[in-house]
Amino acid sequence: MAGYPHGEDGDWEYAPLRFDAGVSRSTAATMLSIRAEFSGWELARVLRFADGSRRVWLRRRRTPGLLPDLTP
Repeated sequence: MAGYPHGEDGDWEYAPLRFDAGVSRSTAATMLSIRAEFSGWELARVLRFADGSRRVWLRRRRTPGLLPDLTP
């Protein structure tokens, strides 16, 4: 998908996620908030499908010298 690749793109790295239809909106929001708070991710895009599932892309600025998913 153009603009939202898996991995890295220039100054940003992306993390695609998929939530099943059974995951409530508040549960998904809580899970995303935890990733934002402790790993520096922000919401880039959300797609909702007819079956109720969601595909979410998170992004964060690349920081040289850190291992993936470790907070500074």
